[in-house]
Amino acid sequence: MPLPPRRSGLDEGLTMMVHEWLIQAGAPATGARQTNVVWNARMRTTAGTAQPGTSRIELNPALLGLGEAEVHRTLRHEAAHLLAHWRAGRRRIPTHGTEWRQACVDLGIPGERATHTLPFPRRKMAPKYFYQCPACRLTVRRVRRITRATACLRCCQAHSGGHFDSRFQFRRIPPPAAGSAQPPAG
Repeated sequence: MPLPPRRSGLDEGLTMMVHEWLIQAGAPATGARQTNVVWNARMRTTAGTAQPGTSRIELNPALLGLGEAEVHRTLRHEAAHLLAHWRAGRRRIPTHGTEWRQACVDLGIPGERATHTLPFPRRKMAPKYFYQCPACRLTVRRVRRITRATACLRCCQAHSGGHFDSRFQFRRIPPPAAGSAQPPAG
């Protein structure tokens, strides 16, 4: 069945397809049936996104030019994010961690990569925020501000058994002066 040339909005056919995939993979029926697939014409650099809080998958309309197989693969990739999140419950999980990889297997895309190699333009943003560990002086560059308590993993592993320790919480530092060497990445 060929895909409709949609540019934005709800895609009922893909939504029903995802409902079936998720239920077959063991997703809770209520979560699977609440999932919606929409085309987002504002997407430029990413193939798709999944939002577990709203059970919504957004796809880049440029995928339509790459063929039905690529749309379905991207849709399974994003559905795996929802499935992994539902299985984890309230526990925080890495975006492309073990739970997501297992969900990919269950949805028929074993060995799925975390990032795509599609011909979409890349966006490179310069880091604006710089943080440093007070113990080892590791400097971390970030595009976005750190909004929750975050500590140096190396120091927490070495001195706190891998558990969060506020002694190693990153502290914001001023950006380096223009023309000076960038601090080492963390």
